[in-house]
Amino acid sequence: MRAISDGSHAERSKAVGTESRDKRRESGHTHHARMPSRSSRLDDALHISATIRAEIGREVRTARQGGSISQRTAGALVGISHAQLGRIERAELRNLTLEQAARACSAVGLRLSARAVPWADHALDAGQLGVIRRFEQLLPPGTTLDREVPFPIAGDRRAWDGLFRLEHRRIAVEAETRIRDVQALDRRCSLKLRDGHADVLILVVADTTWNRGVLGDHREALRATFPLDGRQIRPLLRAGRAPEANGIVVV
Repeated sequence: MRAISDGSHAERSKAVGTESRDKRRESGHTHHARMPSRSSRLDDALHISATIRAEIGREVRTARQGGSISQRTAGALVGISHAQLGRIERAELRNLTLEQAARACSAVGLRLSARAVPWADHALDAGQLGVIRRFEQLLPPGTTLDREVPFPIAGDRRAWDGLFRLEHRRIAVEAETRIRDVQALDRRCSLKLRDGHADVLILVVADTTWNRGVLGDHREALRATFPLDGRQIRPLLRAGRAPEANGIVVV
């Protein structure tokens, strides 16, 4: 490891508008994150399958209506009933098979395509793992915080640094060891919130002089995405309650 100076106020002021490097992984070091639990994998698998069923149904319905084809006519082309085609469009077939999905797509001129992607796209570095571990101590006993949870989107290699559940809500965690570009950080987190199927995102920041200085100078630039601060989030977590909004916690 190498020591990096916390820097001056002038250097911290450049944290807005500079290229973010805080997520860059150092080569030559392999870190093995804890594998997600069985229950977490099952929950994510069920969530992914439900999302895919809904997307297929929506695409089939849009293509059929765009071509002014009735469900009865479309179903007859591929040997399924209009009632079954309707259930596929409404994502009501919980045990939808690949053959049924392929038939429904073919009926309206679509071709079903699917592929499997790796569980996670990167390994957390030692600094981020330390931040995650310190944050984990704030959670109520019995709470499982899974590391490197992939997005439930086919082909998307992004992952949440952490994910846990409180009050039936999916709470994502992003770990930052050194904030370098506030705007890039805000952009990245906003996009992950859009696509990552999380109810709440907590940005967990390492407690360093540099990071406190950056947040002191630029906290309001992140307020729209992360309205809550640690003083509001910590007591909620200790009580086993899920925050109602995204926030930042320094650990």
